[in-house]
Amino acid sequence: MFRPNFSYNNKIVNTLLEINSMRDFIVNAPIVVEMELSLKRDALLKSAHHSTAIEGNPLTLNQVDRLAQGLKINAQKKAQQEVLNYLNVLNNMDKYLEEGKITEKMILKLHQDITYSTLEDTYMEGQYRTIPVHVVNEEGETVFNPPLAHLARQDMNELIEWINGDSKELNPVMAAGIIHYEFVRIHPFVDGNGRTARALAALLLYLREFDTERFFTMDEYYDYDRPAYYRALNSVDEETKDLTGWLEYFLEGFLISISQIKDRILLFSPAEALKRRVKLSEKQMKIIEFIHLNGQVNNLEVQELLKISRQGAYKYLRALMDLDLIEKKGGSRSTYYVLKSDA
Repeated sequence: MFRPNFSYNNKIVNTLLEINSMRDFIVNAPIVVEMELSLKRDALLKSAHHSTAIEGNPLTLNQVDRLAQGLKINAQKKAQQEVLNYLNVLNNMDKYLEEGKITEKMILKLHQDITYSTLEDTYMEGQYRTIPVHVVNEEGETVFNPPLAHLARQDMNELIEWINGDSKELNPVMAAGIIHYEFVRIHPFVDGNGRTARALAALLLYLREFDTERFFTMDEYYDYDRPAYYRALNSVDEETKDLTGWLEYFLEGFLISISQIKDRILLFSPAEALKRRVKLSEKQMKIIEFIHLNGQVNNLEVQELLKISRQGAYKYLRALMDLDLIEKKGGSRSTYYVLKSDA
């Protein structure tokens, strides 16, 4: 049975209090629609860029942005595929949850989607490793030796049992930090473990309704000082497996990341935000996000996005026009919709 070993100290407790306070502020802040979309989009792009960059992907944030918009860039096919895979995973968090649980099947699917068409041996996508692996830094030095391959499945089953059981007693951010470390320690796959660990931690925060709007990302924090990231992971003693030092690092990073979001929100006038606040349904938000990422949307794309009929798609588009958030362009069969410039 997996039981994480850590101690609450003043630093951890105070950091958790600050994180929860900022999270409450963000959740209850009267954010205008564009701000919600901007925060989500920034988190999406930064997560995809920095999480893949940590593992050697050379694409810039601007290139990732262009890929997210469906535009062509001049880069290696594998590098592009890694980023597109991560964007796809982050855009479809819901599909990885099975009745509100994180399961082995889901984690294998998560890894398969993250590594799709990027591994030399494609049969290893979504499959536990059967060979030993080593974690190396940018200089090619071995910084960590994961457990033997035959232990991976058992260790993962124990972690999954803990996620769906005792982890619920912890603050979601603490649980995410523990999951991140333990997954990296197990290193259950030949490649893509870091990306899968970071995506899994984000999924846990989404599942526990700590980040339902998907505003938060720590990948930039990890990527900013990769040596510190690896030092924190390696700070855990192999014998005692005391996670206290790692959790201090993890929580400090989360506090920095969430503080940046709060600072951005504070730049907006509260009075103006209150006046313009519009509460949208999840499906309406998906349409707005699609337009924000792609510049426009048509009826067919809404049908495919929401899995609804042509008439149903028109009803959603009509409702957004009535809210004065989008406007119709073109005509007849070439009709499409864009965000209103003053929305």
